[in-house]
Amino acid sequence: MALFTFILFFSICILGLGLYLKKLSKEYYLLAACKRMKTVDGSKVSDKVYIVPGRTIFGNNFDILHSNPEDIFNFCRDIYQRTKDKSYVLLYYTGCIYSITSPEAVQEVFQSQTLITKGLIYDFVRPFLGNGLLVSRGQHWHNRRKLLTPAFHFNILQSFNEVFKSESLKLVHLLSAKKDQNVNLNEIISAFTLNSVCETALGVSLDDISGSSEYRKTIHELELVMVDRLCNPFMYFNWIFYLFGDYKGFYKNLKVAHDFSSKIIQKKREEFQKSQAATTTAHENDVEIGKRKRYAMLDTLFQAESQGVIDHQGICDEVNTFMFEGYDTTATCLIFLLLNLAVHPDIQDACYREVKNCDLPALSIFEFNQLEYLECVIKETLRLYPSVPFIQRHCIEDTELNGVILSAGSQINIHIYDIMRDERHFPNPSKFDPDRFLPENSLNRHPFAFVPFSAGARNCIGQRFAMLEIKALLVGILQNFRLLPVTTLEDIRLENGLVLRTKENVIVRMAKRVN
Repeated sequence: MALFTFILFFSICILGLGLYLKKLSKEYYLLAACKRMKTVDGSKVSDKVYIVPGRTIFGNNFDILHSNPEDIFNFCRDIYQRTKDKSYVLLYYTGCIYSITSPEAVQEVFQSQTLITKGLIYDFVRPFLGNGLLVSRGQHWHNRRKLLTPAFHFNILQSFNEVFKSESLKLVHLLSAKKDQNVNLNEIISAFTLNSVCETALGVSLDDISGSSEYRKTIHELELVMVDRLCNPFMYFNWIFYLFGDYKGFYKNLKVAHDFSSKIIQKKREEFQKSQAATTTAHENDVEIGKRKRYAMLDTLFQAESQGVIDHQGICDEVNTFMFEGYDTTATCLIFLLLNLAVHPDIQDACYREVKNCDLPALSIFEFNQLEYLECVIKETLRLYPSVPFIQRHCIEDTELNGVILSAGSQINIHIYDIMRDERHFPNPSKFDPDRFLPENSLNRHPFAFVPFSAGARNCIGQRFAMLEIKALLVGILQNFRLLPVTTLEDIRLENGLVLRTKENVIVRMAKRVN
């Protein structure tokens, strides 16, 4: 069987090589693009977009073969430097990939009611996240979005606010015990955000669940395998990944991640069932049941399950989605944010002046929203270092976009990292300047120049959740510590994964403030 598979695989490779050997010139790429794309006004495709020449005779299929996450990040930035605000096209065997790097070009995508299907690369995440909100499509996605949106209503965020403040104070206490030592932000911030999302959206304290550090490590291992698959077009086929990829290691780590989330679901289910029984008993006896427990997203899912709207697997998919999305993306923002405050002491001092007299345990959501300069600093961090630097859409039918017609099956890559560094909308774009987001400086900015949470129908459902969590931690940190740089911006190398990462751990010194 193994010999037959090898011969079949080798024969396919030889056949593909023979076909591509006939198409060696740059004109081939133009011809292929014209076959897969058309312009609305009849002009040349190459006048509308930049067609990226492949590094091999196989188009762009093997341009990032054997690349690591840092290489992928640099590959995208190198093309951007060549094209600037002009969209570009990559040619893959799966179809053409239309890549957007400017606010003007992305506007039609985000405003579209049909371009909401996630791209092919999200299939690599499906073994991990199932058919959860991030990767689901069509009516399934519409139903889940409608189901989950009320779980992040303002009234529920108010109860989450108490958890965010409590977790912030716990972290401050932990850091105070370190006595001005250097702190590895990648470790301590990730632990904080995982605790926060589990206690709020899932309603379970990790004090009662073992395995959180192993879970965080496992997520990173899963991500590396997914990146490897992205780089090798042969690995897009599940059967080839099964035979020749790190299939066993991937599914071993997948089991660890799913077992951890299952423990959380089981614990919350037991609490939910007790709560339902207590409520029924209280109603039967016509008595008050006392103070209502804090509501969590998992309560919404259990209620929907009892009504037949979702099954157990659906609950698992949404929990895995929100655990990953809710902790890793927020952790990324906080790491870059604290690093930037450390290397920009004047900005750090301005933030401290704004929060120094705040009573953190008593702060309401309204009062957090009044911290105007702090919000500008958060937004500038997200502009320069978006937690999700890249998203993808899939054309399920022939689609007119920015003067070209993409054939069904084409992919649309949206490079959020580049969109928010467009110098026409953000002069001197590499400079960390929170004043860009003061109201008077944001007045006439393009509506899609700042899109760290995506935009349109598939924008991030938890963006207010994330902003509130970030502010709560920042107030606690700034009131108690002065951040001093150990790692500098010049030290870090950025990586493209499921989220934006640094190749190195980010280290800062937290010196105790003396008021």
